[in-house]
Amino acid sequence: MSRIGRAPIAVPKGVTITIGDGEVAVKGPKGTLTTPVPQDITVVQEDGQLVVNRPSDSTQHKSLHGLTRALLANAVTGANTGFTKILQLRGVGYRAEAAGKNLNMALGYSHPISLPLPAGIAASVVPSTPTTENGFLAATITLECHSKQILGDFAAEVRRQRPVEPYKGKGLRYSTEVVKRKMGKAAKSDKKK
Repeated sequence: MSRIGRAPIAVPKGVTITIGDGEVAVKGPKGTLTTPVPQDITVVQEDGQLVVNRPSDSTQHKSLHGLTRALLANAVTGANTGFTKILQLRGVGYRAEAAGKNLNMALGYSHPISLPLPAGIAASVVPSTPTTENGFLAATITLECHSKQILGDFAAEVRRQRPVEPYKGKGLRYSTEVVKRKMGKAAKSDKKK
């Protein structure tokens, strides 16, 4: 059996599960999420846990077994506690602010960038003072949502506005992202001598 698929999902207090035909609805303090369930996969709630079962050991059923269990686990976590993504904005003169339903950023272009926040996403921006330790960290953008998919899509859209460049490290990056830095021309010409 799939190691991921056979692991039961603990349902915390305050979260209600409704198993319907071809879908599972998860309702919690952060919101309601609906997860589709493939035709041959069955979901059973027993003893405060969700258990996902498959009919056979075919390759397709094994794949769908683990996928369905992972999607349901993300729905339960999102409805209960939600998800968070943290982005760092680095660069001199770069700014960001959360104004109402928009995320406004100045990223070194000739125009400001304003991204509307999707429904369910909350954004907060903490400006920073540049120091040598944080490498001109201009701001920290924190995005929160109950849906991992919506959150990941929007965080990628924000990062896409100014991806981090490898020479000075300026741009938008995830807080856990490791940027491989490159040498500039001056450093390369010094090595040849």
